[in-house]
Amino acid sequence: MIHLCSSDALAEGQSRGFLVDSLSLFIVRKDGQVYAYRNRCPHRGVGLQWQPDAFLDDSASLIRCATHGALFLIDSGECVAGPCAGQALQALACREDAEGIWLMPADQTGEY
Repeated sequence: MIHLCSSDALAEGQSRGFLVDSLSLFIVRKDGQVYAYRNRCPHRGVGLQWQPDAFLDDSASLIRCATHGALFLIDSGECVAGPCAGQALQALACREDAEGIWLMPADQTGEY
């Protein structure tokens, strides 16, 4: 497990980006739940943010790709508008406990 941040460092309706080894990822808090995704648009393979830690649309209800405006659901990563509609962001396993928010290995080898 890799500690990403304390729980209070990610407020409701906010996002934060991280670079873990060579993995670019971001987390979002919605309805008290934390979601983690690889920072890579399925359309062009580019990072999603338009400024550091800015992964959400103006209403903070959808993830938005700054390159071409694709919109993704926060709770599933599914693209609901834009050139990659029907595709999805790659979800990453995370958990939150009293010590903060953690990135979990995707498999037994410890790879993320």
